[in-house]
Amino acid sequence: IIAGGGTLPQKLADACKALNIDVFVVGFEGQSDEAFLASQDHIKAKLGQVGKIMKAFKKRGIRDLVLIGSIERPSFSELIPDLKAAKFLASTGFKAMGDSDLLSALRRFLEDDGFKVHGVQTFMPELLTPEGTLTKTQPSKDDLIDIKRGVEVLKEMFALDIGQAIVVQEGLVLGVEAIEGTSALIKRCGDLKRKGRKGVLVKLCKEQQDVSLDLPTIGVKTIKAVKEAGFGGIIVHAGKSLISDKEELVSFANAHHLYIVGIDPKTY
Repeated sequence: IIAGGGTLPQKLADACKALNIDVFVVGFEGQSDEAFLASQDHIKAKLGQVGKIMKAFKKRGIRDLVLIGSIERPSFSELIPDLKAAKFLASTGFKAMGDSDLLSALRRFLEDDGFKVHGVQTFMPELLTPEGTLTKTQPSKDDLIDIKRGVEVLKEMFALDIGQAIVVQEGLVLGVEAIEGTSALIKRCGDLKRKGRKGVLVKLCKEQQDVSLDLPTIGVKTIKAVKEAGFGGIIVHAGKSLISDKEELVSFANAHHLYIVGIDPKTY
């Protein structure tokens, strides 16, 4: 497990244990959960220490990898790449790449070295968002106008590999996700919302996105941010997004009359 932040790396480790799959974890300084790392066979590395990571895998005979959890992408100047990382960066054009292209290049790089990259859903299919409304509250007919607008704008954004999420209120785009991440987007848009009906967060998987890497994810933190910002709910990509802590997420949404809906963007 190549582990970023959040709760999903721990959940994956637990799922693998239940499946009698041995787990080794790579954590990153300042990114991965320290308590989780302490409970696992692991090493800690900096993002530029690719050679160290691959050496650890090969020493243990590891060939199957899952990349899971949030990682804050560093600037080029913040990276201190070793020789292996430098080779990867030189071959990819790191500074000019969007996240999806970069992750796809990383997958090719790993597979060229004999590794196989799996999506977390291979081991935890229950994390995938089902289609339909997950909550007691449903979006109104007026909300559907904002949802349709959000889907249309995201489809245009995906061609530029910018982000996965957008907030729309009464047909107005309050903000689109860039490097700041979804929670920061919601907070920023909460300060921009107008009077009138509540806005909506729409978060989808890019068409070109490798579904084994970095699927859009929502969790309790996301729904709490939506509530705090004063928005009405969340729209996510059915079958191509992950829901962490689903029971707690839906319970919180129901308690605060928020909606969570899995959609197929092709129908919009």
